Amino acid sequence: MPQTAPSTLDPGETRAKIEKVIELIRPAVQADGGDLEFVDITPTGIVRIRFHGACVGCPSSTITLQTGIERNLKAHVPGIMGVEAVE
Repeated sequence: MPQTAPSTLDPGETRAKIEKVIELIRPAVQADGGDLEFVDITPTGIVRIRFHGACVGCPSSTITLQTGIERNLKAHVPGIMGVEAVE
């Protein structure tokens, strides 16, 4: 079943769901000395995340972004097409 485009969803509800997923992921990231921040979601369903602390410049942050954050957001928030890190 295709995902619903974020523009057809309630923007406040989508943002709240994204924040909830990030709050669940955050303790694992913080345990490694880093942190993450939800910056924005594009009209095309790309969630923008900013890394902080030990995550900045860490080679594993790309894997964390794709396998941890993106996978969880796609599983729990309709319309998410991907995740990208921003500075």
